[in-house]
Amino acid sequence: MKIKPLADKVLVERLKAETTTAGGIVLPESAKEKPQRGVIVSVGPGKKLDDGSMSQMQVKKGDNVLFTSYAGTEVKLDGKEYLIMDEYDIMAVVE
Repeated sequence: MKIKPLADKVLVERLKAETTTAGGIVLPESAKEKPQRGVIVSVGPGKKLDDGSMSQMQVKKGDNVLFTSYAGTEVKLDGKEYLIMDEYDIMAVVE
């Protein structure tokens, strides 16, 4: 099964949370913070503007991105968790 985002939406696979601290302490599941970083799996075609043209997406498949903490809607597909979010929830592309 595939998910194809519509308009200015993007599908992001969140990076895995750190399991240990810098000092080597193993973190339990309840103490792990969900990372605000992920990889773009697919992007929509862009938003339709008032003049009928389409806006160009600033991100592309494979980009490593930082996003806001409460961005998107979590979805599960084939045992993996993804986020579907608006492009404006993405703060930066990590190079």
